[in-house]
Amino acid sequence: MNILLSVSFALLTGLLMTRVFKPFKLPAVTAYLIAGVLIGPYFLGGIHIANGVGFANMEEVASLSVIGQVALGFIAFSIGSEFRLEELKKIGKQAFIIGIFQALTATLFVDLALLAVYMLMPGKITLPQLLTLGAIATATAPAATLMVVRQYKANGPLTKLLLPIVALDDAVGLIVFAISFGIAKTLVSGTIDLVSIIVNPLLEIICSLLLGTILGWLLTQIEKMFNSNTNRLNITISFVVLTVALSSLKFEIGSIHIGFSSLLVCMMLGTVFCNICPLSEEMMERSDKWTSPLLALFFVISGAELELNVFTDVAIVGIGVIYILFRSLGKYYGAFISAKATKCESQICKYLGITLLPQAGVALGMCTTAMQLGEQGNLIRNITLFAVLIYELFGPMMTKRALTAAGDIKPIPEHIKNRRMLKIEELKKVKP
Repeated sequence: MNILLSVSFALLTGLLMTRVFKPFKLPAVTAYLIAGVLIGPYFLGGIHIANGVGFANMEEVASLSVIGQVALGFIAFSIGSEFRLEELKKIGKQAFIIGIFQALTATLFVDLALLAVYMLMPGKITLPQLLTLGAIATATAPAATLMVVRQYKANGPLTKLLLPIVALDDAVGLIVFAISFGIAKTLVSGTIDLVSIIVNPLLEIICSLLLGTILGWLLTQIEKMFNSNTNRLNITISFVVLTVALSSLKFEIGSIHIGFSSLLVCMMLGTVFCNICPLSEEMMERSDKWTSPLLALFFVISGAELELNVFTDVAIVGIGVIYILFRSLGKYYGAFISAKATKCESQICKYLGITLLPQAGVALGMCTTAMQLGEQGNLIRNITLFAVLIYELFGPMMTKRALTAAGDIKPIPEHIKNRRMLKIEELKKVKP
C-alpha cells in the first residue's frame, strides 16, 4: 500500500509543482524534477516524515525502477517515429554528420580538460577515470528533450533535425563508451581484451537494431488483424512493454557477450512501425496522450534519484564543474561547426548545440557499468551524478529558450489564451 501511496503522491506533487513554477515559465520537466528532489530521501525522507507521502530512502526509489525502464521505452519509441523515410531523405545526411561530430567533440573536450587536471594534480583523477568520463560526455537525455518539444508543441527546422540527432547519440555513445571503457579496463588490469572493446559493442548495436526491426514488422502485422482503434492502441502499448522486457535479455557465447540496448530496440520498433504501418501516425498520437502521466511520474522519480550528497565533496564539485563546462562547450561547438559544414540554416547553427545539453538516463547507465573499475568507479559515478543533477535542472530550460529563439516554439495566439481564460473563469463560478 505504501508504494501505491508514494506513486500517487509523487504524480500529484509533480503536477502541482508545474502550477507553482508556471509564473516563472519553466518547462514542466524541470518542475517534475524539483518535485522529485523535494519528496526524495534527502528532504522528506531525511526528516523521517515520508512514510506514504514520499520516498524515505533510495531503496524505495529503486523499487520503482521498472517505471523508468518502461517510460524510456515509450520515449525511444516516440523518437523512432521521427525517422520517416521521406524526412530522412531531407535531413538524414545532416543528422548523421552532426550527430557523430558533436558527440566526438564533447568527448575530446572533456578528455583534454581532465587530462590537464591529471597532469597538474595527478592525485585527483586517473587516466582510466578521465577516459571513461570523456565517453560518458557523449550521451544526451532524449527524455527531457522530447518532453520540452511535446509541452510547447515545438515544430520547425531545428526540432526536425534535433530529434534524429538525439536518437543517434545512443548508438554513437555506446561505441565511444565501449572503446574508451575497454581501454580504461586495460589500463587498470594490464590485459588487452579486443572482444570487449570492439566486438561486444558492435554486436549490441546490430542485435538491437535487428530485434527492433523484427518486432516493428510483427507489431504492424498484428495491428492489421484489428479494426478497433482502442484495440490497436492496446496492442501498441503492449508491444512497447514487451520490447523493453526482451531488451533486458543477455546471452554469452564463450567470451562474446550479446546484449541489447533498450533505447535502440524501442527506437527501431518505432522507426519500422511508422514507415510500414499506414495507421502509425494516429496510433503514435494516441500513444503519446496515454503516456503523458507515465512520463511525468518518470521525471519525478528521476528527481528523487538525484543524490544531493555529492555537493559535500569539494573535489567532486570541482571536477564536476570542469566536466560540465567542457562537455557543454564540446556539444555546442561540435554542433555549430558540423551544422555550418553541412550548410544548415543560421538558426540551427546557433541554437542546436544548446538543445543537446540535457543529460540523464543513458549517462547514468554508463556510470553504473563504470563501477566495474572498482574503487576508481566511485569518482566516475559521483561526478556523473553531479553533472546529471545540474543538467537535468537547467538543461530543459535552456532547450526551451533555444527552441523559442530559433522560432520553433510559437507564442500562444491571443484568441486561444482568451478562450482558456473564459473557461477558467466559468469554472470558478461553478458552486460546489
